[in-house]
This record gives sequence, C-alpha cells and structure tokens, in this order.
Amino acid sequence: MEDFNSWKDLLNPEFYIKMGGFWLILFIIFAETGLFVGFFLPGDSLLFVSGIYAVEIVKETFGSTGSDFLDTTILAACVSLAAIIGNEVGYYFGLKAGPALYKRQDTTLFKKKYLYQAHDFFEKHGALAVIMARFLPVVRTFTPIVAGIVKMDKKEFLRDNIIGAVLWSFSLIYAGHYLDKVFRDEFGIELKSKLEYIIIVIVLITTLPVIIKFLFGKKQDFSKYEDQDFE
Repeated sequence: MEDFNSWKDLLNPEFYIKMGGFWLILFIIFAETGLFVGFFLPGDSLLFVSGIYAVEIVKETFGSTGSDFLDTTILAACVSLAAIIGNEVGYYFGLKAGPALYKRQDTTLFKKKYLYQAHDFFEKHGALAVIMARFLPVVRTFTPIVAGIVKMDKKEFLRDNIIGAVLWSFSLIYAGHYLDKVFRDEFGIELKSKLEYIIIVIVLITTLPVIIKFLFGKKQDFSKYEDQDFE
C-alpha cells in the first residue's frame, strides 16, 4: 500500500495504481465524468501508466491469464465500461439537475466557466463533441452534463459515449503497454523508471489545445449565459 506523502501524489498516476490498483483506477475514470468534480484527476496519464502496469494490475486482481494481450484487453475493457457509466451518470445529472449549475456559485472544485466552455465546445462540434471530449481534460468532465442539459437524444449520446470511451481507453492503455515493451526490448529502457518525464509529456500534449486557446484565442465573453434559460 502506497503512503500519501504530499498533494503532488494526487497528480501522480503511479500513486493511485500502487495505492488502490484496479478498483481505484476504475473509480477515478468514473469520477472524472460521473461526479463532475473529477476534472483535476489525471485521466490520460493514468490510463497510459496503467497500460505499463496492466499485467501486474490484472494479475493482482483476478490472476494472470497467461497472455499479456488478454490481460491488457481486460483492463482496457473494464476502464471503458467505467468511462461509459461515468458519462451516462453525467448526462442524466445534466438532464435532471444541470440547469441549476448555471446559477451555482463558484467553489474550489466547481467553476462555471468550465461548464460554459464545454457548452461552447458541444455547440460547435455537435454529437461528435461527445467522442472528441474524451481526449480533452476538463472538457470531458462537463460535456456529458451539457449534453444532458441540451437534451441530446439518449440513444445518440449512448452510441457516441461508447465509441469515445472505447477509443480513449484502448488507445492509451495499449499505447502504454506496447510502448513499454518496445522500449524495453529494443532499447533496454524501462519506462517505469521514466514515469515523471512521461507524465509531463502527456500532460503537455493533452493540455496543449487549452494552452494555445488561452494564449492566442479570443477572450470568451460568458455574460451571454447569465440570462439564458436552460430549462
């Protein structure tokens, strides 16, 4: 069991893997969208690093199947399911209680501007936003809520939710697992010893669109939402 040493541990995916393993990984992936306050959790880097540890994680939880591919697939499939359920919870929350969020005051864990940004993202990209949002930190937390608020068709949302969750989970977990294997076999490099650098690279890649928009994009005027009725 990993001990909690500092708040920096909360941003370190390896900490969650060693502290809670399989079940904690699933909870974090669910919480990113299902609890809507999980936007600060390390979703992308957690999946990549989980891929590196996939065989160990599945072995400790269920016992090894004897196949690296099958162990990794089991983990990716379970993560996909947790992601799908999280998005569905977020969607139904938006459908039933979402409009009240636009009147809620900002707190440490909740900022209305994130909801507005997700709303604009959804309006710009339509149904495809549900799939695309999976690969964007913060946006993926609030997009299912917005989908519920704007009353997106339930069957269409479920379809896009499944597609996005599977693409996101399998691509990142497989990437972690097989890149680790390639670097270990071809170059003698253990990615587990380079996790700090890997996490930094993943965070930079996933947040680059947000950084570019912040630095070079037009300043958004969210006042248009103040009097808008989302009922």
